[in-house]
Amino acid sequence: MFVYHRTMRGLFSFPNPVNDKAARVVAGVVLVTAITVLATSWYWLLVPLAYGFWARLLTGPTLSPLGALAQRVVAPRLGASKPVPGPPKRFAQGMGAAFSTAALILALVAGAHTAADVVLALLAVAAGLESLFAVCLG
Repeated sequence: MFVYHRTMRGLFSFPNPVNDKAARVVAGVVLVTAITVLATSWYWLLVPLAYGFWARLLTGPTLSPLGALAQRVVAPRLGASKPVPGPPKRFAQGMGAAFSTAALILALVAGAHTAADVVLALLAVAAGLESLFAVCLG
């Protein structure tokens, strides 16, 4: 029981501090994905986008393939780690989860593509600020 509880606690944790370079890489992929959906109407891409946000919100990079790739492969190749506080990044992942899930529901369940595009455009602005200018709205 103790091992299970300790393992589950470790699984559902978020790193603090966070490597800002990894966070910016993730935001860059989110930005590219959002722009791709807006340009092509490939709303199915909202499924992995929303999953990634929920995985990062709940477990940090543990269950997020993109988060793990950014943290373990890409960010180390960008130079020394740049630690920043984790809680604002977790809040930003929560906002991304809310926005991407809302866009997913609007597009694929309700068929409200224009509304989904507006939500996705707001998400793209936030991801662009983070990835290009290191401005985290969290």
